[in-house]
Order: sequence, then C-alpha cells, then structure tokens
Amino acid sequence: MIGPDPSSPLLHLLTGDAPFALIARDPDTVEVLTGDVVDVELLADIPLTDADGRHREVLALVPFRQVRERGFVCHDDGAPLRCLVIGERTVLPRAEVMASLPSSPVELEGAGFDIADEEYADIVRRVIADEIGRGEGANFVIRRDFVAGVSADPRVAALTWFRALLEHERGAYWTFAVVTEGHIAVGASPEAHVSAQDGIVTMNPISGTFRHPAGGATADTLAEFLHSTKETEELFMVVDEELKMMSAVCTDGGRITGPHLKEMSRLTHTEYMLRGRSDLDPRDILRETMFAPTVTGSPMQNACTVIARHETSPRGYYSGVAALFTPNGAVQGPTHDLDAPILIRTAYLVDGRLRVPVGATLVRHSDPYGEVGETHGKAAGVLGAIGAIPRDVPAAPADADPDAPVAERRPLAEDPAIAALLTSRNDRLAPFWMNPQDPDETGPFAGRTAVVVDAEDRFTTMLAHQLRHLGLDARIVHWSRVTDSEMDAADLVVSGPGPGDPRDDDSARIAAMRRVVTRRLHGGAPLLAVCLSHQILADQLGIDLAPLAQPHQGLQKSVDVFGEPASIGFYNTFTARVAPGTTARGLSTVDRDIPIEVAADAETGDVYALRGPAVASVQGHLESILSRDGMRTLERLIAHAL
Repeated sequence: MIGPDPSSPLLHLLTGDAPFALIARDPDTVEVLTGDVVDVELLADIPLTDADGRHREVLALVPFRQVRERGFVCHDDGAPLRCLVIGERTVLPRAEVMASLPSSPVELEGAGFDIADEEYADIVRRVIADEIGRGEGANFVIRRDFVAGVSADPRVAALTWFRALLEHERGAYWTFAVVTEGHIAVGASPEAHVSAQDGIVTMNPISGTFRHPAGGATADTLAEFLHSTKETEELFMVVDEELKMMSAVCTDGGRITGPHLKEMSRLTHTEYMLRGRSDLDPRDILRETMFAPTVTGSPMQNACTVIARHETSPRGYYSGVAALFTPNGAVQGPTHDLDAPILIRTAYLVDGRLRVPVGATLVRHSDPYGEVGETHGKAAGVLGAIGAIPRDVPAAPADADPDAPVAERRPLAEDPAIAALLTSRNDRLAPFWMNPQDPDETGPFAGRTAVVVDAEDRFTTMLAHQLRHLGLDARIVHWSRVTDSEMDAADLVVSGPGPGDPRDDDSARIAAMRRVVTRRLHGGAPLLAVCLSHQILADQLGIDLAPLAQPHQGLQKSVDVFGEPASIGFYNTFTARVAPGTTARGLSTVDRDIPIEVAADAETGDVYALRGPAVASVQGHLESILSRDGMRTLERLIAHAL
C-alpha cells in the first residue's frame, strides 16, 4: 500500500485518533473538519450554540431511527445522532489531498449480499401484492446490504476509499468521509435531500435508475430508459411526496424546475429541483422532511410501517442524512444554513465489517428481477468506485493511438434528442407547481375558513397550500385530534386522503374519517372529500366499493368531471363503482333526502366525483403534480360545496 507523504497536511488524520470529516462539494477543493463528537437524542438537541450563546458549525450524522420524532415506526438499533462540533476547518486543493492519501486497494473478505437474489425478488413480489395491491401506498423502498470483512486499518481504509471516490466517481453532490470512534462512513451521495440558505429551501428528488451497459451509456440506450413508463412515474411520485414536505415548511409551497440528468460513473438518474421560502429553524426543516421518499416510499408514515414489516434489521444511517449546519451571520431569522445530502451510495465500516446498503423503489410496474438488478447496480457503483470490485473501462477502438489524449465525453443531457425527451415530461405536469406562486394573491374564497382533516397522507399539506392560494384560511388537523366544535366552526371541511382499505371496520383512523364525513353530510355543512374520504362518502351513499384490478398509484387519467374534461393524477387501490351510465344517486336521512350527482367512467362505472347539496368529492388528487387541471377542478368543487 502506498503510504502517506510525511509532509502531508493530512498525516495527522492517518496517525492520530481524533475524529474528522472530509467533504468535497466542488470540483476543486476538499474541506477538512476536525472537532469534538457529541451524541444527542433529538434534532432539537443538535448543539448549534456553545454555553456562551456563540454560534457553532456542526456536522450531524442523522440515523433513520430519528423518524420516531415524527411518530413513525422503525427497527430501533440505537444508532446515535452523532454531531461533530467543528473546532477547525481547513480547505485544501483537491489535487493536493489526492496526492496525500493512500491509494492501494483495500482487500475484502467473504463479500456478498446479506439477502439472496431470489429471496429479495420474493420480497418485491410480496410488497407489490400485499402493500401496493392493498392500498398501503404508491411506492416503497426495501433495502439489502452488501457485506464483507475488512482487515485493513480503519483509518487507512476510510482515506483510501475517499481518495478512490474522488478519482473515479463523478456527479456526486457530496463525496465524504466521516471518521469517529468505532464508526466510519465513506460515500458519494448523488442527492441533496434538503438545503436551506438565505431563507431559500431546496429539495432534490432523484429517481429512475439507468444502469450503464458495458462500454458506457449512449444517447440511444438512455432514450430507451427515458421512454419507460415505470421510471417516469417513479420520479413523478417522489416529486409529489417531496412537494408535500415543501408545502409543510415553505410559505410559497415550492416550485419545480427540471427535469435534469444526474450522470455518474455507472448509473444515470433523472431529477427535479424544488425551491421555496421558509423562515424555520433548519433543525425544524430537517425534522419535517425526514426522510426522502426516494429511499423510503410514500406516503411517508405508512412507508416506515411497510419498511418495518419487510426489512428484518435496522437501517442504521442508511436513508438518513449528513447535515452540515453553518453559521450565516444573520441577526434575524435562522442563524444557520443547512446542507444535507442523503446517506446513500455510502460504505460503513464498524468492527472490521463493511456494509453497503442499497435499495430499489418498488412500484406497481416493478419487475422483481429488474429490482434485484437495480440493487446490484447501485452496490457496484460504490464498490467499483472505491476499487473493491473491477471498474468498468470503456473499450478503445482497435486502431486507437494509446498515447493520444482522451477527449472528455459530452454530457448526454446536451444531446438534442435527450434534452427534448426530458422537456416533454413537463407537458404532463400541473402548471401550478411549475410557475411562480404569489402568496399575496386574493383568491375567490377569501374570508372563508377551512379545516383539512389529515388521514396520514401529507398530500394534505399540498391541498392546504392550494386552498390558501384560493383565498381560504386553511389549517390541517390530524384525524385523531379533530373535534366536532372545530369542524362545526369551519366554513369548509376537507376530509383528506390516506392509505388503507376504506372498508376496514377495525381501523380507528377509518372510523374517525367516517365520523367526519357523516357529521358534515348529515348536517348539511360544506364538505369536500378526497380519495379515501371520497370512497367513505360513496359507502355512506350505498355505493359499492371494490379493489381495482391494477392499482392506480401515480397514474394520470383524463376524466369527465360533471361535463368538463380534466387531467388528474390518481393514487388509489380501491374505487367506488356504480352501474355504467349511472348519473344520480340519493340518500334518505331521518329529516331530508340528499340528491347526489355521479361522475363515473362510462364503461367501468368507476366513480371519479360526487356532488350534492353542500358536498363534493373526488377520487383523484387535484393537488398532485400529475393533475394538470387540478386547480381548476378544485375551485369548481369547492364553489359547489360552499
């Protein structure tokens, strides 16, 4: 192994025992951070100030188990929320750092996946059938770990891998090594989960994975990937899920730009950028955005439950974040900026064991063996970059001059055909989330109040944002806490979407949503019911409920909503169904008859919307980025209910 240069400014990192971090966030430099380690219990405990109130820079490794702060379930391994309180920061030229670090490969022993390929394929089948097929959510990420023994000195291994990533992995958002007592993390994360700088919050959903063929990617092979319905819908679903988070932390709800390509050494991904304004403490922003749907699934709360059912071991730091909090000198507002990449494409070394966790996003179109291949590709991306397995080297033509300079390949995103394919994706999306939004605009329902009842799908944050855009004073109340008095005081109650079977008599959540719908319906008070609540309303009206033959998770459909065509995004596994041609329905109560109009598919009888005196409902998600006509349809239904 090539040893350290005695004159190297990094020699103390190899020979000492103090904790440190190396971070490369630009092409030219590496940040060297040293300080003291403090483990804390909660995000709010991250020590951004010292005993005298002075602001400090802190690098925090946030484990997946922190989802407990949001009331979500997980396999709890006790992984600490580890904070490196930075005492000294040095910025060095990247070339100088690479020249100073060891470079010989670190040998692995007994390498392989902890879950066999066939077993993982079986897990994929079960998730599609038992979770997506039963309405538990739109997509879920289930991981497996590549594991091996490592006999090399841990610090030498960490610095060797970091150098290899700098040399061989391109396109990373952060390339990093974090070395603390008993724990090492080295990675090249492609994805910024969330950042906050000068009041601007940015999220970067990346989804869809193109594994480069032998010899490298070409415009033709990439175009085939970009035409994939599965990969396109996978990206749209995670954008929707991160818009839920943006709507919770940003006053303007967030605006989408993209899509872009994220080109790396062995993989290419598609991505969007989401930006909005917020004055929240960055620790609160981090809490409200735990964690990225690209590595968990959606809806987020149920995704955690599904992960706990199908993963047999804790995640540790996988799918958590590395969060760098940097003082910004502000006198008012947030005192620290935040930069937090997702902890993926990361190798962990603890007690001589290497672990590289990888996961595949499972959707209704998933092929079990295709998802097995995706996990191999993701693991190979890390292992190849750190030199643990052979790297792919494109073959040179037989008559090539071996001494000729190698021309740098033009990014595939610059190919006109690829650029056109990317741009065309936005033709399907809702202009509301693509265009700047004026938070001061006076909407048509100004002066009215709305209570949005959350049934554990944070699409309600997007709904509430759109309601405010329409002028309503809207607030969200969880299903377990909503009271009759606050419902009765609201001009409009929006009974929200959620996972699960609307026929489930054992679910306290379903029972609570039935109470919301029944109280407003029978009291003649304005009600808008969405997705799950639309199905509950239909059940109250005596309309049959049935599972769909194929779940409509992340599906865009053009449907007729009371005489007006609308392009709407659907996320449903169950449907209300009437006889084809049915256009009206009635409900008789003890004191009145309630006539109901039905908008249903002419061939299947699947009910897309209902409306009657002071009530309207819709099966689709008008707030979704897939609902091009969402705002127009939402305004129509609210106007009817009010």
